[in-house]
Amino acid sequence: MKKLLAIMIVAIALALALAPVVTRADMDNPGTKVGFRGWGPRVGMSLNPDQVYFGAHLDFGNFAEHIRFQPNVEIGFGDGVTLFAINAEAAYRFASRWDVWTPYLGGGIGANIVSVNGSGKGGSNTDFGASILGGIEKGLANGSRFFIEAKLGLADAPDLKLGVGWTFYH
Repeated sequence: MKKLLAIMIVAIALALALAPVVTRADMDNPGTKVGFRGWGPRVGMSLNPDQVYFGAHLDFGNFAEHIRFQPNVEIGFGDGVTLFAINAEAAYRFASRWDVWTPYLGGGIGANIVSVNGSGKGGSNTDFGASILGGIEKGLANGSRFFIEAKLGLADAPDLKLGVGWTFYH
């Protein structure tokens, strides 16, 4: 519980500290549009632990040209473990056009809360993880987006995650 509280305090402090920088970037660069743009679900599978996961993400727009901030939460089930992840991720989208499939690359950091299930091994711990990610996405006619994504865990994160997701704009 203390670790979770520490994570939340650090996240809030970072958000408050970066807010003026992000606002300044929005005013200085016309290619940036910071602010809530939408949200969406995500689903997929992971390796080590071997799980199915579900989650949701928020799109806070571009804080630099082509670079989007998209935090997310995911919960995975399987392999005798329940994994709850809170991730802060950013990705560089290689094109400006939304009507074509476009690749993106990025990375992120996160907190992974791991609960071991059954056989007397119960308990939980919180680890800080890092990952790199890549995928392709396409804007849909209604303004929403669909994406296919892979994440490689670098430290204290699942080794590989393969998923799909949608972003619905408000």
